[in-house]
Amino acid sequence: MTRVTDDAAGRGHCGEVGRVATAATRAAAETAETAEAAATGTSPGPPPRRADAVRNRAGILEAARRLVTERGTDVAMGEIAREAGVAVGTLYRHFPNKADLLAAVVTQYVEAVAEDAQDAWARVEAGRADAAQELLEFLERALEMISRSHAAKAVAQALGAQVEYAEPEARATEALERLIEAGRASGRLRDDLAVSDLYILMVFYPGDGPAEVRRRWLELIRPGLLGAGAQGTGPVPLALRPTGRGSR
Repeated sequence: MTRVTDDAAGRGHCGEVGRVATAATRAAAETAETAEAAATGTSPGPPPRRADAVRNRAGILEAARRLVTERGTDVAMGEIAREAGVAVGTLYRHFPNKADLLAAVVTQYVEAVAEDAQDAWARVEAGRADAAQELLEFLERALEMISRSHAAKAVAQALGAQVEYAEPEARATEALERLIEAGRASGRLRDDLAVSDLYILMVFYPGDGPAEVRRRWLELIRPGLLGAGAQGTGPVPLALRPTGRGSR
């Protein structure tokens, strides 16, 4: 009995030593990871997503955009999975319900607008483009993106999806403020133009109207954005010309 007890105590001691060693090894690894991150300027964290997971997520979002635009709220999660070429379980691992999926679709649109605004400012800051022209072309692209995202936003709203706009909207606002400031300084944008004016235009854009209506609307609002030194000058923004994309 004493031997059994001693053996058990020995095993317990070995187990405790093993646990301590494992904890020490984990702590050392975390310390090394932190030191490496500090040396390389990166932050420690979870490993990046596997390439196939990234691919699957992108395919799911693209399929959801297409089907929701065609069929609205009636589209089922299983149909979205089939369209994306993934198993239903894979879809639910990425998005537990349709509201989460539509929130991600809408967020992707907002992120795209923010990145577009930042890219436009980067071109102006680098001296490769005119601020007023970049602002006009950005507005065209943003408004057409609003047109394409109309169905997804309507379905997201119907499902009660919670979409977080704050971070990408802040990035877009900062870039647009700089574009407008540069355009006003050059005299090519009106002196009292503000970012809030652009957001008013986005809210009232006839995005669900025919392509000809959208094109005419852009023609009418364009002079109201320009300064006295730019009226009737400069290239015509692309969205004011009929295109295959805008005719849908």
